[in-house]
Amino acid sequence: MNRVLIVEDHERLSELIARQLRAVGIESDVFSRIEEAKGAIRLLEFNAIVLDRALPDGDGLSFLQGIRKAGHSIPCIMLTAKDALHDRLEGLDIGADDYLTKPFSMEELIARVRALLRRPVTTIDEEAHFEDITIKPNTSEMYCGSRRLVLPSSELQIMLYLVRKQGAIVRHVSLDNAAWGLGEAVTPNALNVVLHRLRKKLSIIGSQLFIENKRNLGYSLRKRDAEKKKHRS
Repeated sequence: MNRVLIVEDHERLSELIARQLRAVGIESDVFSRIEEAKGAIRLLEFNAIVLDRALPDGDGLSFLQGIRKAGHSIPCIMLTAKDALHDRLEGLDIGADDYLTKPFSMEELIARVRALLRRPVTTIDEEAHFEDITIKPNTSEMYCGSRRLVLPSSELQIMLYLVRKQGAIVRHVSLDNAAWGLGEAVTPNALNVVLHRLRKKLSIIGSQLFIENKRNLGYSLRKRDAEKKKHRS
């Protein structure tokens, strides 16, 4: 059975989230402080996290950043009262998979949690290579030369799909299915969130590749110097 970690200091809200999850067959553990949540992550296995940003003992982003650095790729929905674009992008850059601004619909939160829980649980272990990028599915790592990053599940699946296509254009629906599988519609902004993070990570590790959006067609991996030459011609 799926289990969700809820980190929220508003007691009535956290109880309501837990009750609504239980109604659709999803168990949860509720904590109001970052230190308590850290202990839970060490002892228990969770399939998703619902994380408030403003907590009594710190910023939820610092907790998320810490577990990402420790190699945990558990999908996470950030709850925040901040609706400014830079606040949302900050959360996405650190590793949030989705976000909801308070106040929100409980039905929408449950739908988004269920979407995250549909992530594929298996991958083909064979390494994939394209240009200067190598993807190692068995360790969830992306390499560019000696530099490496551990990728959360959805990022790994999408990057693996793009690399194996060797620069060919991939349709939006194909990337959705690669990351989250078939079934109910995923969160509307889920793919944009993942692509935003992957573009930044490709730059961080020094890759010459970037993810190009071909309007009305899909996405592909392209070399940056190829893009410059196209603009000069």
